[in-house]
Amino acid sequence: QVQLVESGGGLVQPGGSLRLSCAASGSIFSMYAMGWYRQAPGKQRELVAAITSGGSTNYADSVKGRFTISRDNAKNTVYLQMNSLKPEDTAVYYCNAELVVDSPPAWHYWGQGTQVTVSS
Repeated sequence: QVQLVESGGGLVQPGGSLRLSCAASGSIFSMYAMGWYRQAPGKQRELVAAITSGGSTNYADSVKGRFTISRDNAKNTVYLQMNSLKPEDTAVYYCNAELVVDSPPAWHYWGQGTQVTVSS
């Protein structure tokens, strides 16, 4: 059984920073692309940032220059450093990982989500 456990969310003032972590555990054979999504109340879930197994990244236009995604393959962990946070960044943030568990093929797995609230 595979688990993605997120941490690091919370309440922060506008302009502040948070660092989200997502650790994958279980019988993971390979880890491919990983990403962070978010869903605000009344809105669809959207991609925030993604990173390939080779380290290539892409970001939503709304977070470019403020957020940085990174990964530690030895720890099966992906991070999201969020700086210059804005109230519109308020959402539940979800981790997603493309994993091979025990044997191919790869499947996408989701974390349980962590709340990020940006408010004064």
